[in-house]
Amino acid sequence: MGRKILKAVILFVVTVCFVLSVPVYAQKKLLSVTHPPNNHHTTSDKIFFLGTAPKEGQVTIDGKQIDRAANGNFAPTLPLKAGENNFRIRYKEEEIQLKVTKDPVITSDTKAKTEEGGDPKGHGGLTLPTSLCAGASTSDLMATASPTSITNSEPQAIYGAGQYLGCAVAKATGVAQAQPSARQEAKPQPTALIQKELAPTKIAALPSANANLEVAEVIVDNAVTRTGPNSNYSRVTPLPKGTKATVVGRQDGDNNGKTANFVRLDYGGWVNATDLKTTTMATAPQAIVKTIQSQSRNGHTELRFPLEAAVPIAIEQQEKALKLTLFNTTTRSENLQLTGDQLIQQVAVKTRQPSQVEYTFNFKSGQQWGYKYRYEGNNLVLTLRHPPRLNKNSSQPLSGTKIFIDPGHGGADSGALGPNGYPEKEATLFAAKLLGNELVAKGAQVFLSRESDKTISLDDRRALVEKIEPTISLSLHYNSLPDGTDPNKVKGFSTYWYHPQAQGLANFLHTYVIQYGNRPRYGVTWDNLALARPAAAPSVLLELGFMSNPEEFEWVSNPAAQQQMSKVLANGITQWMMTVN
Repeated sequence: MGRKILKAVILFVVTVCFVLSVPVYAQKKLLSVTHPPNNHHTTSDKIFFLGTAPKEGQVTIDGKQIDRAANGNFAPTLPLKAGENNFRIRYKEEEIQLKVTKDPVITSDTKAKTEEGGDPKGHGGLTLPTSLCAGASTSDLMATASPTSITNSEPQAIYGAGQYLGCAVAKATGVAQAQPSARQEAKPQPTALIQKELAPTKIAALPSANANLEVAEVIVDNAVTRTGPNSNYSRVTPLPKGTKATVVGRQDGDNNGKTANFVRLDYGGWVNATDLKTTTMATAPQAIVKTIQSQSRNGHTELRFPLEAAVPIAIEQQEKALKLTLFNTTTRSENLQLTGDQLIQQVAVKTRQPSQVEYTFNFKSGQQWGYKYRYEGNNLVLTLRHPPRLNKNSSQPLSGTKIFIDPGHGGADSGALGPNGYPEKEATLFAAKLLGNELVAKGAQVFLSRESDKTISLDDRRALVEKIEPTISLSLHYNSLPDGTDPNKVKGFSTYWYHPQAQGLANFLHTYVIQYGNRPRYGVTWDNLALARPAAAPSVLLELGFMSNPEEFEWVSNPAAQQQMSKVLANGITQWMMTVN
């Protein structure tokens, strides 16, 4: 998966400035409807028509005039009957005929569900999200497996050393026919490290005779681990490559219509069998912690646990602390002192069960800046990031920081469409470059996941965050609504976080943009999204506005308004860093 990313050299190229322009989608016809496409199928009782026409004159649907925004955009919602529904949208002499079919709702326990954490195209409902989510999991969760791979995905340091890469023009592309789709909402993970199965599942019990034990070893980096035997279950801490544990169960039956292939390990987590290799051993892998080695260097504190076996682990962030649990482990050292460390103030050690040891690292600062972990043979290495060093009195207060910006979607994935066909992928790229320029002016080194219209998988974007280790990571999107909603009633700015280390940033930016950017409030939400999951840095996803709202789209497609938003976001990021650091 994206091996070129991890081997690439990050280049910093010096030149003058970026030249930016919003793509203009020239329309051969005056009337345009981007949603729904013709022959559209839905199970909703109503459908909205997202489109535009010149503001002079009237637009009608089946002979009835509809309301429009000041610039001519429209999104009326009409009821649907079961079966085929035919509509005629007309502006002056132009007419568009659309067929929308209302399908029956299928309720099946075996219906496949989409893997959580995708690249969002829109929010899933009209209820305003809350900002609490206090019970969200603090497990270290990574991105989903990448749906595609790319051939040229090396990190692109498009800014560096206070300079710009060069001139780039956001070019126009053809109008794609894609529909707004809902964000799949994910509920906060339980705080328990491993919990019992959440739904009935057939499990084939393994024999418990005196025969040799079946032991599984993780053969991929950060194997996705869950509380149950399919992708519907919550994630827990991914297991690093080399982890070994006894197999105590296998999934029996099917996994959302596919062949069952999940394995249960002795500590409670479920892993896809393709991420494991199994052997037989006379005894189960066990470890003893006799000491912890610690050193601080290059802005990190590195903790090394020499073990007899690479046992399963779980990581949970808490307020001013990080908890590490080692399973199948005992300890001979329960009074640890890490004197003089820049980051850690105290270490607490507890034996929760006879073979489960818990280490809580209490920090001197409340804000955490990221962590990574790996096995080197049987040595567990946990790396904790130090706070950035800011010069608050400088005209470039972000000097020494690295900020990663991910323009959502791109290439074959257009994202949501505005009333005139302007795709989200172009809007996010334009916004990312504007924001990058503002942050560079404040001294930051800024990295974009893409600087042109190309396809990059979620896993490759996540790998860039892990490779670059930025001070913070921002994924930029524009929101949209699914069928069955009224786009005229929903608009606003929203932020999404996953790890507790990013919650403060999400809250601060949301409040700052609402106050100083004069944007409507849509809320702060915990969500299990791929670009919010990297733990190497505080990572948030921003929905800057709604492509599906006729009035807000006029702001989305206004270069001056986007320039102002970039200034507000850059100022908010700077203020947050100076406040928490």
